Amino acid sequence: MKFIDEARIEVIAGDGGNGVASFCREKFRPFGGPDGGDGGRGGSIWAVADRNINTLVDYRFSKLHKAKDGENGRGADCYGKGADDIFLRMPVGTLITDRNTDEVIADLTEHGQQVELVKGGEGGWGNIHFKTSTNRAPRQRTEGKEGERRELRLELKVLADVGLLGMPNAGKSTFITAVSNARPKIADYPFTTLHPNLGMVRVSHEKSFVIADIPGLIEGAADGAGLGIQFLKHLQRTGLLLHIVDLAPFDENVDPVKEAKALIKELRKYDESLYEKPRWLVLNKLDVLNEDERKKKVKDFVKRFGWKGPVFEISALNREGCDDLITEIYAYLEQKRTQEQRSQETQMKEEAQGILSIDPDDPRFKIIEE
Repeated sequence: MKFIDEARIEVIAGDGGNGVASFCREKFRPFGGPDGGDGGRGGSIWAVADRNINTLVDYRFSKLHKAKDGENGRGADCYGKGADDIFLRMPVGTLITDRNTDEVIADLTEHGQQVELVKGGEGGWGNIHFKTSTNRAPRQRTEGKEGERRELRLELKVLADVGLLGMPNAGKSTFITAVSNARPKIADYPFTTLHPNLGMVRVSHEKSFVIADIPGLIEGAADGAGLGIQFLKHLQRTGLLLHIVDLAPFDENVDPVKEAKALIKELRKYDESLYEKPRWLVLNKLDVLNEDERKKKVKDFVKRFGWKGPVFEISALNREGCDDLITEIYAYLEQKRTQEQRSQETQMKEEAQGILSIDPDDPRFKIIEE
């Protein structure tokens, strides 16, 4: 199935039912008084995050979602029935924005998360509510309110801890196959990967993380060339990027340094925040080089590329160096989670101290002596 990561839909909540003006007409009860009931509430529409769904394909073909209206009130104190709400199941990682205002309505990041997209209209009041000691036969009633309506843009951003960057045929799919449970298509021609792939990397029985692979980038991608730029947004949620470079291309005229610099240029042109993310350099396909040539090429690449960050030498085909890389990635992610948790705890303590602390000069806390 083709990977669908964007959709546009319209959601319309139900209108509230109208209240009714009615009077009791039972036998032996002359002047029975008002008995008009209220209208029912219109149906609302909710978005629900579901981890069992991984595309937005359903919303490409079903673009209009409308809830039912509430029933009108009736006599004999009968209230109209409220309409049922509609729940739209969406993949975890869906970003929902208003197409007209660009307001972010919801970011579905957890399974089971529910967000109200549009609210149903409240039902109108029947004349039973307008009865007073001086107005015993009221004929007033109110109509139900209209339900909300919105035009929405759905955008799926996959949730992963690590993202893979690289030119076409750099070996990203081979790498994610070697270290995770993902099984993407692998072939000896560029642009084999046509949609993002997610894989679970298991370091040990209780230690794991998620890795994402997107189609390869080419020069001019930020201006719309190629496929990778369409899926770069999926890497915005990742905590670490792996820049995979083919250090032994089949074409001798291809310069790995030039390609790597072109990719970084496109990345920065697309999104500065994505460019600033932590990034590691992974030199791939070193199994086709002898030891002396390998050392020479690695040293030459790092020097010409001007790289000062972490460098890993691997061969994804035979898993050489992959285990060490996976161990380092997990240690980095754990350290980052620990720092974020400590930062949150510190912030919570500071907020608690701010709430509990009393300023003696605050007039609200002055002691009154009698």
